[in-house]
Amino acid sequence: MNWLVGVAMYVVIWWLAIFAVLPWGVKPAEKGDLGHAAGAPANPRLLMKVGATTVLAAVLWVIMYAIIRMGLVSLRS
Repeated sequence: MNWLVGVAMYVVIWWLAIFAVLPWGVKPAEKGDLGHAAGAPANPRLLMKVGATTVLAAVLWVIMYAIIRMGLVSLRS
């Protein structure tokens, strides 16, 4: 696996992980908050979720890298 494939694989894993992490700890805003949609979270904590996504994606990437290096999965045709 060259570096370009590794980076592309990390980006794909990161985007999949962010959609898995986004619902964590979501509580709807109290009624009566002007300017918020009815389903908008009160405190989205996006920075914490981006950090958790980055760590989760890095762990999953290392696992995928190890599987590819061991030869269990081949990316060659």
